[in-house]
Order: sequence, then structure tokens, then C-alpha cells
Amino acid sequence: MSYLKFDKTLLTNLEKSLDKEMLRTNKAGAYASTTIIDCNTRKYHGLLVVPIPELDGDNHVLLSSCDETVIQHGAEFNLGIHKYHGDYFSPRGHKYIREFHIDSVATTIYRVGGVILQKERILVSGENRVLVSYTLLEAHSATKLRLKPFLAFRNVNELTHENNKANRNYQEVENGISCCMYAGYPNLVMQTNKQVTFVSQPDWYRGIEYLKEQERGYAYDEDLFVPGYFELDIKKGETIIFSAGTEPIAVRTLKRLFAAEKEKRTGRADFFTTLKNAAQQFYNKRADGYYLLAGYPWFKYRARDEFIALPGATLAVGDVDMFEKMMLIGVQAVRDYIDGKPKSTQLEEVSSPDVLLWFVWNVQQYAQYTSLEQAAEKYGQHVLDVMEFVRKQKHTNLFVHDNGLLYTDGRYTPATWMNAMENGVPITPRTGYVVEINALWYNALKFASDVAQVLNKENLSDLLNYQAEIMRQSFVSTFWNGVYLDDYVDGAYHNCEVRPNMIFAVSLPYSPLERSRQKSVLDIITRELLTVKGLRSLSPKSGMYRPVYIGGQLERDRNYHNGPVWPWTTAAFAEAYLRVHKMSGVALLMRLLAGFESDLTELTVGCLPELYDGNPPFRGHGAMSYAPTVAEVLRAKKVMEDFVASLNEQQINDYGIGKIIK
Repeated sequence: MSYLKFDKTLLTNLEKSLDKEMLRTNKAGAYASTTIIDCNTRKYHGLLVVPIPELDGDNHVLLSSCDETVIQHGAEFNLGIHKYHGDYFSPRGHKYIREFHIDSVATTIYRVGGVILQKERILVSGENRVLVSYTLLEAHSATKLRLKPFLAFRNVNELTHENNKANRNYQEVENGISCCMYAGYPNLVMQTNKQVTFVSQPDWYRGIEYLKEQERGYAYDEDLFVPGYFELDIKKGETIIFSAGTEPIAVRTLKRLFAAEKEKRTGRADFFTTLKNAAQQFYNKRADGYYLLAGYPWFKYRARDEFIALPGATLAVGDVDMFEKMMLIGVQAVRDYIDGKPKSTQLEEVSSPDVLLWFVWNVQQYAQYTSLEQAAEKYGQHVLDVMEFVRKQKHTNLFVHDNGLLYTDGRYTPATWMNAMENGVPITPRTGYVVEINALWYNALKFASDVAQVLNKENLSDLLNYQAEIMRQSFVSTFWNGVYLDDYVDGAYHNCEVRPNMIFAVSLPYSPLERSRQKSVLDIITRELLTVKGLRSLSPKSGMYRPVYIGGQLERDRNYHNGPVWPWTTAAFAEAYLRVHKMSGVALLMRLLAGFESDLTELTVGCLPELYDGNPPFRGHGAMSYAPTVAEVLRAKKVMEDFVASLNEQQINDYGIGKIIK
């Protein structure tokens, strides 16, 4: 039985099925995405969405969708579906769907009378090409298949409308056509593995609407161009492969290519393999090397997101090799910045105040998964150079004060992951001594001391250790308010809002807090911030608490970090909880992870979103699939499993967790 499977009852219920999306990627920037019934509800949806660096840094929707029609005895049954004005859906092909599942690939089963048609979708690895396989599983009479492509040729952030500039011409290629609607775009080449008839019937389909954009307060309707349709016979047991790409392909290779790509896919048999597959979709190979995309559909290569997500997306799934490949770019980006060289990678926002500290934490994670000696040999000098860069006051917005703490100015430019803006200034202006930046700084000083020791730099090791001790004392006297840690301190002002950022002062391998204070911090986080989806960004007791991420752009930005749950904090919570509660914490963490498992069949199937509402029912929002969320839930699972593996049988029995972990 499929792990991710939906039956006719749900699929034919538009209220439920339109909320569930799917995402396929080529690990090089291109993707295909829609709902599980193939009705696009976002302007970001499309059957082939590709980066076009010659135009800009964004993705572009070339092929929005492709309607299938089954024809028998002259009767036509259109399997497609689009939303038009006034909640009007046409042609309502979802009523023919009997099953949708994702094992290795996304698969839809249609039944039209005596016809049973299977559709499978794959993006070719590293290539701007989508393959759709149609297999006629059952038919009692002659059957034709018609394919009608809907073209957009636009930036994912825009919408298109009927116009006179669109080029309606096409060129015939082997078993298909090639077309390009606007100058500057690549050709869209559509072909089949079997000889096909293309019927030119150019027309605009006007007023197609996108529900998700309407909910978000954006423009939500567009016109799509249909150049005509492909038509061919299909026999029982026969498979037709439809290819859409930016280059032509030898059609005789299509079946073999589809089979080879399907063989590469990670099967989704359980929670771990499903999340592993989701993590691997963020892997992006570009001309200069490997990157970790921050998320789909609108995120790019952002340094903070990459360094937060990289250990969970690679090391936690056993892919040390991919971690090392991505760190080649990470190291280069960091070196460019600290050496004062022009930017030579596509990694953005490296100069953000906390990014270098997350980079050091990445190396520390690598050391935990391999060894301190291996990490020091491979990345040790880079770590020491980063520490020297910060200690010598060379960073543009990190300043070491005499008390050893790091000061950053966050009044006009966001200094941390809480980076929503309004009228050009941060909505949450965390400035001065910021709690997680200084927790990361203490951890970095201690780890760098270990690295220096391995590299036989004893004097430097002692110096870093000494500075860490001075900083630790200042950390406690500055942030500790008697019960928990202030979020940030600027001069005489202490921001005492209960936020999740203080969890890192407990979770990081080197904590500046003694155990009693660790427990006190963890207790208030558990009471006021913990939900079944991770930690809220602000306590419900705060007057600024805005838990629901809905409304227009400004309203959502104001709410963004003031109440919604950010599940990327889950791994840090797991580390902190096990550090304080040890074996008695396993049961709670198991229940927390189980909450994420149930979420894999909601929203984007097999993936986890960017954030959730802060109140029940904790509805998901934001990016369809977000790298820090997926990665840190994977890392939380790994943290808990490693902890349990360290226990002996007697300890497991004494704490009654034997049944839980089986």
C-alpha cells in the first residue's frame, strides 16, 4: 500500500483536494507543481517552471498545464480542470480521478467508463524537461488521447494576459512542435515517443483564476495561450511519453529516459524516506557547484537558510558527500566576504550578522557526524579565519565589545532570521546584544578553541577559551532576567518578550548556561511556545501576539514573526529537551515528530511548509516546501535516534520507552 495515497472520495471534493499540492524538481532550479487534481491554484504552479538567467534571477512558467482528453466512439472526456470567475470550474476532469499516490513518482489513475488511464510525472535530473507518461491500463474499444498544452511564458511573480506581442508561430520537430512566445525566452519543445498529429488551433483561454493568490491579496487571474492540440491512438497496455523541454530530444529515447529517471527516485515508504526525498529536492547543481535552495516556489540561495538547513538535509540522511560538495560553495562565499573579494557565488546575504556563526556551527555539525580531526583538517583554518575576522572588528555589523558580547545594529536592516520589513524598516527591530547571536558566538569560540587545539595552535586555543569564559559571564549577567533570557538588550532597554531564540542558548553543543538556568529557559519555552508543529515565534501572553498568517502582504508581514509557529526550531528544541530531561524526554519528542508525519498528507504532499498558525488547528502557510523546516525535522529525528542508541537496554526498560521506540 502506498504511504502517500488519496482516494476518489477526497479527490472529487474540491474543498479538500485543492488545498493539497505536489512538487517535483530537477535539482537544478526547475520544478513542476500543481494540486493533486492538476488544477493550478498559484501563479507559481506550472508543469514546467525553469530559471532563465539570461532574463533575470527568477523562475519562469513556460508550460502552465496540459489537459488530457480521452476519446472513444467520437465521445470526448476531458480530464483537465481550471478555475474561472465565479467559482466556475471547467472541464471538471477531477470527477474521473480514482486514485492519486506518490511512491517514487506522482501518479494519477483516471477511470472513464471502461477506460482506465494512468498518468505519471517526472522531471529529468539536471535538465529543463518534464516527462509525463500515459499508460492505458484498460480499454474495450479503440481509444484516442488528446493533449492540449496551456502556455504562459512569464515570470513566476507576474501574470500574463492576451496580447498582440505573443508569437503564435511554431516549428515542427520530430513527433511534436517547438515554439517561443516572446523574445529572450528559450524554445518550448513538446514531443511524444509515438508519431502524433498536431492540430493548430491557436486561442487564448481567458480569466483563469488562482485561489491561493486571491487568498494572499494579490492579482489572481490570467489568460493562457493554447497553440492547438496533439492527438494520437493509444492501445491497451501501451505507454505514451509526452516530453516538454527547452531542447529537442530523440523521441526513441523517451521511454528509456523515463524508466531510468524513475529508477533514480527515492521511494516514499515511511516518514524518513519521504522527508529525505523532500530534502533532496532542495539540492541544486549549478554551473559553479552545488547549492541548497531555501525553498519552493519563490526562495533563492540564501546563506542563512543554507547554513541552518545543510546538516539536516545532508548529514542527517547520511549524505556526507553532498554536505562537502555544498560546503565548497559555502566556503567560497564566506571567503569572498572575509577576504574582501568580489562576490563569486550565487549565495546571497552572506554579510548578515549571524551567517558566519551559522557557518561555524555547520563545521561543528560535520565534526559530530565525522570527527573533530577530519573537520579541523578540512575546514579548520576557515573557522579560525572567521573568528579572527569577527574578533578584529572587520565585520560590517558585528562588533565585539569589552564584555566579550557581540553587538549588532538591527534598527534599519534586519540582523536575524526575524527579517520582515514595513516601510523599509524591520517590523521586529532586534538590535544591540541579540540572544541567539551571542549564544552562537559563545559556541563558536569554544568550538574554535577545540579546532585550534587539534591544529596544534595551543596559544590560540587558550586565547579563544579565555575569551569564551569572559563572554559567558557577560552573557548571563546581560540576558538572564531571573526566569529566562531576554530576546535582545540595547543599552538600558531589555526586550523580555518570550521568543524561541533563547532555545539556542540551551541546545547548542556549548551552552553558556548552567543546568538550572537551562531548565528554567526550557520550561517557559515548553509552557508558552511549544505546539504540535514546533515553537511559536512569540508567546500568546504578549500584547503583540498575532498567531494567524492570513490577509494581504502587509498584514502577513506584521504577523510573520509575532505568533506563527516556525518548525525549523524543532531540532534545537529536541537537543535542549534531551539535554535537560534526558531519557524522560523521548516520549514527548516522539509525539512531536508524529505531528509532522500526519502533516505529510496536507498542503504540499510529502513536504513540510515554512510556518503554521500559532493557534489550533495550526494551518500551514508560506512556502510550499521550506528547506530549514524539512531539514531540522529530519535532524530532530536523528538527534532523538542517536540519543536512544546511546542507551543500554536497562535504561530503556527503566524509563519505559521500549514500546515507544519500536
